[in-house]
Amino acid sequence: MSTHLAQIWRHPVKAHGRERIGMVTLETGHALPWDRVWAVAHERSGFDLDRPAWTPPGHFSRGASVPTLQQIECVTDPAHRTLTFFHPDRPTLTIDPNDDDQGRDFIAWVAPISPGAKFPPSRLVRVPDTAMTDTDYPSISLINLASHRALEERIGRPLSPLRWRGNLLIEGLAPWEEFDLVGRRLKLGAAELEVVEPITRCRMTEANPETGQRDADTLGTLRHGYGHQDFGVYARVTTGGPVTEGDTFEVLP
Repeated sequence: MSTHLAQIWRHPVKAHGRERIGMVTLETGHALPWDRVWAVAHERSGFDLDRPAWTPPGHFSRGASVPTLQQIECVTDPAHRTLTFFHPDRPTLTIDPNDDDQGRDFIAWVAPISPGAKFPPSRLVRVPDTAMTDTDYPSISLINLASHRALEERIGRPLSPLRWRGNLLIEGLAPWEEFDLVGRRLKLGAAELEVVEPITRCRMTEANPETGQRDADTLGTLRHGYGHQDFGVYARVTTGGPVTEGDTFEVLP
């Protein structure tokens, strides 16, 4: 089986919804288009509304503390610049995320599915031309599906790979081979990427994307089975271009 791109996913609002797309045009020095453009600042967030800049993930609502957020799905309409959100316990909601009033509508929509949040959701925010990724550089996350299956085997039952909230899901690598790619350049479709570092994981990955319940000890299994808490790798785009599901994944010399 050739190594190839199996799935492409984006998450327009950090930790609040996912959307599968068949193709995307990557841009040099940028995150995946429409991925983590917005984030939900909680009531104790230090995000500066007057001088917005990239801010560490602890300042935003996340599935690590609110696992029910994993159930949110999202559809973007780039032509009208709207987002439509779906959750089994909430009515469908469509908003223009750049409209302050509609941003407040989203906070009201998500509040009932944020039980037990240490700090309740407060405001939908963004930074112009900067993705709200967990990294302080524009990153794209790669998930090796063979590594996912290896972890499934250790845990003893099937798990959805969507709990990792990755952008590019890769098929055809050996388990854990992605860690050997750190520092290497990759060719994917017409784009090229450089793998930067492993992704250290949080408790969001313990939550089932279908039920919103913590049902798998992903972190403990990684620590005890492999001696680390990493899954997937971050990459940066060095040459932009279109990328389509099914494209060959090639490690460059």
